[in-house]
Amino acid sequence: MQETFQLGEISVLVTRKAIKHVHLSVHPPAGRVTLAAPASTSLDVARAYTISKLAWIREQQAKLRIQAREAPRRFVERESHYLWGRRHLLRVVQRDAKPSVSLDHRRITLAVRPDSNSTKRAEVVHEWHKSLLHEAVPPLIRKWERRLHVQVEAYFLQRMKTKWGSCNHKRKHIRLNTQLVAKPKDLLEYVIVHEMVHLIEPTHSERFLTILGKHYPTWREARAELNELPLAAESWHE
Repeated sequence: MQETFQLGEISVLVTRKAIKHVHLSVHPPAGRVTLAAPASTSLDVARAYTISKLAWIREQQAKLRIQAREAPRRFVERESHYLWGRRHLLRVVQRDAKPSVSLDHRRITLAVRPDSNSTKRAEVVHEWHKSLLHEAVPPLIRKWERRLHVQVEAYFLQRMKTKWGSCNHKRKHIRLNTQLVAKPKDLLEYVIVHEMVHLIEPTHSERFLTILGKHYPTWREARAELNELPLAAESWHE
């Protein structure tokens, strides 16, 4: 059951679940506020709790407003691009051949046809990013299948505006945001583990948090680091 109430300019979405404790969250990029509460919690109690946390909510929203945003990429010479958490400079080579991308130390070389525009260049780089993720993701899935005693039937990579990942626990599928290629690999692993735990517990219940904490004790630090990194040019979140 979901309800919404207003505290001045702040809208709070309340969701009641089979959990023991209240979980208040402020979500990037715009500072959306949600409150997960035990099933028996009244709206008045939820409101009173939220009021007691107003200073914290406003502090988190202020941080989001000043959080660095990556500039829209134009895919031009010496532009900065991030790969596995490290900054690389882009080198653009124009030639009449099939487009390609290669990596040499801290330089990414993008080879494109002379008439290519930024949209085409973005597509080429995105496909390259997917190829890097296809190399990195399967070993991590196999590692955590053994540890969690679950099986992932399939994984998918796609641009996602509002999530780092998602899980269809019935079909045993997980989806990962291709932007994860720009983040440190340990954060990719955290997102994979998070989604795979949903194969055991579909909701963000106390049981889910217990399982996640048992197998990935530093998940809170990983989540915080992920959310402190620069947001992409398009609006989005976990």
